[in-house]
Amino acid sequence: MEVSSKSLQFLRTSTNIWFIVVFAGQLIFALYILGVYGVNGIAGDFERWNANTPRGYVRGDLLGNIFFGTHVALAAVITIGGPLQLSKQLRMKFPKYHRISGRIYVYSAFLISFAGFYLSWIKGSIGGITGSIFISINGLLIFIFAYYAIQQAVNRQFTEHRKWAIRLFLAMSGVWFFRVSLMLWLTIHQAPVGFNPETFQGPTLNLLYVLCYIFPIVFAELYFRARESSKASFKSLTAVFILLLTVGIAIGTFSATMGMWLPNL
Repeated sequence: MEVSSKSLQFLRTSTNIWFIVVFAGQLIFALYILGVYGVNGIAGDFERWNANTPRGYVRGDLLGNIFFGTHVALAAVITIGGPLQLSKQLRMKFPKYHRISGRIYVYSAFLISFAGFYLSWIKGSIGGITGSIFISINGLLIFIFAYYAIQQAVNRQFTEHRKWAIRLFLAMSGVWFFRVSLMLWLTIHQAPVGFNPETFQGPTLNLLYVLCYIFPIVFAELYFRARESSKASFKSLTAVFILLLTVGIAIGTFSATMGMWLPNL
């Protein structure tokens, strides 16, 4: 029993460390979004939207620019709001805030997915057809997870609601995971290995699409199983795996912050 208790505590601690690193990274990303897109949009300097997003702003494309502006505005909302929704302390102390912000988060999830579909298939994605397909898969997963998160909350099945909320958070973080993972890859190789930086296509990016848009959902199921498992070894191995992921995320976040986000603020 003592060994099982220690392994459960190890799993909780590793998960908390992962959450803190992700929360910090997403907060920095949200500040980047507000600084580059929000401040420059208010100032009317829409050309700066293209600093790290080719074709983010296209002169004369009013509808496309509106969708893009909406997309990045909602990205700031969900990037800040997502981790706060999963905070147990905040949920217990301020349940009314949790309910209101939860509704905002879910509505934003639907809207940002619709905007993502438009930007991928109508305005065009720099990642080509493969990028558009995976972004669309990510959008569909967001729809599904948001629906079930709402349904379980309405039915007051809060344990299941939390699981669906975690799945939704991971799906909504897909773009952030992709950016961080790409910067980790570039940090390791010090060059764009396995993809063309001009067309933004190649086998490396295809792998990152899977790892960032699909794997986090598998990761969630692994965590749920480990938490509910009676096997101490399974909990401990999962905890070690989470810590290894956290190290990679931390390195990628630091690289993205210093090499892409801060320089463009």
